[in-house]
Amino acid sequence: MPNENEYKAALSKYRLEKAQESLKYAKILMDNGGYAEAVNRAYYSIFHATRAVLAIDGADRKKHSGVISYFQENYVKTGAFDKECSYILKNAFSIRQESDYEDFYVVSKDEAQAQIDNAETFLKKVTEYLCKR
Repeated sequence: MPNENEYKAALSKYRLEKAQESLKYAKILMDNGGYAEAVNRAYYSIFHATRAVLAIDGADRKKHSGVISYFQENYVKTGAFDKECSYILKNAFSIRQESDYEDFYVVSKDEAQAQIDNAETFLKKVTEYLCKR
């Protein structure tokens, strides 16, 4: 039976793998013209990466907004992650919400590509952070 730190590390690794998989599918969707779906998957890549960070500290929240708030308060404000990460996370959430739930909201190719680029940046920073832990 794994101890608590081993469990946290395994959970973090699992969530990071989910983040990488979501980014992979975002790119596939982007290449096939599924811009709204690519934005959705790019957001989930960022979201799962965020939860991978929280897992190391044994923290989690039930709502997306709670995960975002916890990350802002405990990682961005403390300097563990820069403000660019804060912007990427909040922006991805906002665009995903609009794309998924607003009638007549059309995601452009450029907007989708920007979200994929942001997800790549975010995932890289999270991976670097987790490797230091």
